[in-house]
Formats: sequence, structure tokens, C-alpha cells
Amino acid sequence: MCQGGNSIEHLDTLDDIGYTRGGDVTNMLESFLMSLIPIMVALDAPGILPLLVGMTEDMHKRDRLEIIQQSIVTAFVITIGFVLLGQAIFNALGIRVEDFMIAGGVVLLIIAINEVLRAGEKKLPLGKEYGVVPLGTPLIAGPATLTTALILVEQYGYIPVILSLIVNLLIAWIIFAQAGRIIKIIGISGSRAFAKVVALILAAFAVKMIRSGMLAILDR
Repeated sequence: MCQGGNSIEHLDTLDDIGYTRGGDVTNMLESFLMSLIPIMVALDAPGILPLLVGMTEDMHKRDRLEIIQQSIVTAFVITIGFVLLGQAIFNALGIRVEDFMIAGGVVLLIIAINEVLRAGEKKLPLGKEYGVVPLGTPLIAGPATLTTALILVEQYGYIPVILSLIVNLLIAWIIFAQAGRIIKIIGISGSRAFAKVVALILAAFAVKMIRSGMLAILDR
């Protein structure tokens, strides 16, 4: 009886983190698929690709791939950390998701303005920290991705959401790896002109993040 009780208690624990009673693989797969699409939309790898192309146009393939890898790892660590501890830390520090949106928007806006004002100048070499900021966060692991993951965990559990995040980040890595081909197609001059346009788009995206964060605070 005690052995059976321990088994039932174990199942309850697994159920809390995303497994279903009796190890129902169908329900697990359904939860995985239901969380896969929202994270894919929130992460928006195709939308980030033009920004990546504009920021890494002068880089060698090897350096670009290192930054991409750094950004994917950063996004994974930040998202997992946010899902597990983020809400508790935010509550302890009195920080809201809206504050994160505004801070991320300000960082992106500074980077975008710097790019626009460097018209005609040679771009400064990017360090690996660009894989952390702004690519890893707030572009990949931005407010939309973090908030979506946090909400999905409450609905489907940790395991399906973490698996969905891993799959989406692998897809993002594959998409970002094509940046070099895009640069070859449009050429150096084209990529530099494209980079300026992308900088304006990045500035607009930054303003949108700031505006969304401020509106969310005002609506509370």
C-alpha cells in the first residue's frame, strides 16, 4: 500500500511539470504542439533575420556563426531562467514585464541610432557580446517570447513548453545560418544600404516596444 501510495504521489509530481496521468503520450504530444506554434510566432525568427543580416554584413562566416550560436544559447538560458525564476525575481524586485519591454526598447533604440548616424563610416567590428545583446535578448528572448512561455507553462506544464522552446530555437538557428547566403546575393553595397534601412526598422521596433510597455503601465 505504501509502495502504491508513493507511486501515486510520484504521478502527481510528474503531472505538475507537464506529464499526464498514466503517461499518456497523446496528451503530451498535444501539449507540445499547442505550445509550439505560439512560441514560434512570439520568437519570430524570419522577422529577426533581416536585422541579423544588417548587423553582421561585414563579418566572416565563422564569426557570424559564433554570434548566432551565442544568441541562441543566450535566448535559451534567459527564457528558461525567466520561466523558472523570472516571476519570483520580478515580484521580489518590483519589476514588471512592461519595465523589461521599455528597457529593451531603449537598448535597441540606442543601437539603431548609432547605426543610422554612422552613414558612410566603416562599421565597427561586432564582439561576441552582440550575441547576448541585442540578438539573444531582447530580439530573440524578448518580452513576447518570455511572456508567452510563462503563460504556456501555466496551461501545459514545463516539459512541453521547454521542448517547444528547444525546437523553435533550433529552427531559428537554421534560419539565421542563411544570413551569409543573403549577403552574397545582395552584395556588399546592397547589404550596407540594406543595413541602414534595417537600422530604421530596428528603431521603429524599439519605439514600439517602449510604447507598448508604457501603454501597458498606463492601462493598469
